[in-house]
Amino acid sequence: MKLKYALIGAGGLGGYYGGKLAQAGADIHFLLRSDYQQVVNNGLRVDSVKGDFHLHPVSAYASAEDMPVCDVVLVCLKTTSNHLLPELLKPIVHDQTLVLLIQNGLGIEDELAQAMPGLNVAGGLAFICSQKVGPGHIQHLDLGRLILGMHSSEGEDVLKQVCQDFEQAGVPTTFSEDLVLSRWQKLVWNVPFNGLAVVLDASTNQMMVNEDAKELAQELMLEVVHAANHCGCSLEEEFAAKMIATTMNMTPYAPSMKQDFDYQRPMEIEAIYAQPVKTARAAGFEMKKTAMLERQLRFMEARQQAKK
Repeated sequence: MKLKYALIGAGGLGGYYGGKLAQAGADIHFLLRSDYQQVVNNGLRVDSVKGDFHLHPVSAYASAEDMPVCDVVLVCLKTTSNHLLPELLKPIVHDQTLVLLIQNGLGIEDELAQAMPGLNVAGGLAFICSQKVGPGHIQHLDLGRLILGMHSSEGEDVLKQVCQDFEQAGVPTTFSEDLVLSRWQKLVWNVPFNGLAVVLDASTNQMMVNEDAKELAQELMLEVVHAANHCGCSLEEEFAAKMIATTMNMTPYAPSMKQDFDYQRPMEIEAIYAQPVKTARAAGFEMKKTAMLERQLRFMEARQQAKK
């Protein structure tokens, strides 16, 4: 089955994964905003630890209304832009289209399914160090695997084909039978390292060589593990130790929230912090350290916005 893909959000994440599919010969169409003319004129450049590549021409569009109807839509936007999705998706989906949210956070599939009833929705977790360093220019520093899982009851066969397409494109991809568990697992890393990178003004390696920062990260990780277990997911405390070991061996990296803060863009506080805190509280568990970090991030973002 040959799938027709659309990609929304061609930043560090989408530019890499969409680029890998295109490089492997997939029929993929990129929705671009500020990078549109650059990519049309010069293509998409990906500098990767797995091997650099350059795509030209690229099926690029400045408007969703100009795009073809597609079988799969890969959403790689930051969750702060998810309110735009109903308008962006309507021109490019048919009755069986699968919309795959490759994003951070919790509860995002529920929000889209409520906004667009009847839509086939899936979620994806990206374990990758990648960033956009210029218009149409992606730098992939480390890792790259994907975990994909279904949210809706329809579309599983399509998602399994997506897994195969990514595998054939050189992206290690796993099909998850429990998307909610997978999202909590990703939060074990995202909650400490995204927020602490902003508050401490530090990269992952700087935090890992400082015992105080490392201990704080571990405490936040364990809090996420305990919250997940209260919400009906089975996570062992050893998973936190595994994530610490992975981070210690990882190429030094500024997490996505740190990049957003440095470039004065909105941070994904709602999806990564507020929603897990609310969900855990509803299950009878208070994520006290996570909630404190959320309030610190909201203060820093408000102060930054006030200076504009």
